[in-house]
Amino acid sequence: MIHQKIVVLGTGGTIAGEAASADDAIGYNAAIRGVQTLLASVPGMAQFPFELHAEQVAQIDSKDLETQIWQHLLLRCAYWLAQPDVRGLVITHGTDTLEETAYLLHAVLSPSKPVVLTCAMRPATAVDADGPQNLKDALTVAAHSAAQGVMVVCAGTIHSAQAVQKVHPTRLDAFSSGDAGVVGRVHDGQIFLDGNWPVCQWIYAQAAIEKIANIKQWPRVEIVMSHAAAQGATVDALVSAEVAQRFGAPAVQGLVVAATGNGTLHHALEAALLRSQASGVRVVIASRCLLGSAAVKPGVSFQSSQGLSPVKARVALMLSLI
Repeated sequence: MIHQKIVVLGTGGTIAGEAASADDAIGYNAAIRGVQTLLASVPGMAQFPFELHAEQVAQIDSKDLETQIWQHLLLRCAYWLAQPDVRGLVITHGTDTLEETAYLLHAVLSPSKPVVLTCAMRPATAVDADGPQNLKDALTVAAHSAAQGVMVVCAGTIHSAQAVQKVHPTRLDAFSSGDAGVVGRVHDGQIFLDGNWPVCQWIYAQAAIEKIANIKQWPRVEIVMSHAAAQGATVDALVSAEVAQRFGAPAVQGLVVAATGNGTLHHALEAALLRSQASGVRVVIASRCLLGSAAVKPGVSFQSSQGLSPVKARVALMLSLI
């Protein structure tokens, strides 16, 4: 029988942050402590039934996440998931872009083993740091014999990568799965399911990992929002080849629109988006509403995000353009 282990990949974030005072949960520096140190802070690990292997993939504040880190993380995840002695993965991550990374891993890896992202809203030095418990809960989920797919564990709640969104800037329970509902909860080392484990399905070709590994520059996709008195000039400037060249930026290949309500657009913005699409820029419509999804009406010229939030729709569009 193969002796199984769980691999913990560190990327930084508040969970690895430090402040000068234990009472300071705001004025801290993220991504200071290594993943091995984080594991050492988790109580009861001596009784954990799996061998733990820690690896530092990155050490950043997740607001500064770059596609090169995504590339490296994807490759390390793919490598470890292919090892027969690995039961599952846990990834420590900052909260700000966690939902984007989770969706990327879900879309490209779609693993039959569990890949569990976890985080913290308070730095490791805080007197009431939430990181150790979140990490312990994530390890519990990764160790479950039936667990599969990409999930986020925070504040005792298990979310699917497809549904999870950060909805609060400060509270410990900062994430929601909206109308989709949560996968389940972790309490006192026990898992209580409210739904099913995330279904594994290839969204992109398996060759996407090889493509991503070798790509030097990801397609540039930007997000714009429809709002009162929106200006088409915003879109025109974004897709202008002259503007991109002036600032040494790649040309925009795609736009995701955080539309009002059920995918509606300000008329000036819509006209600019139609011009952009005619010039070869892909346009995807999402909703800026927190709950629900935009049902784009028949005959509408733009592609629907299929219920993805604007930030996840951006990831999906980038992947489709690679």
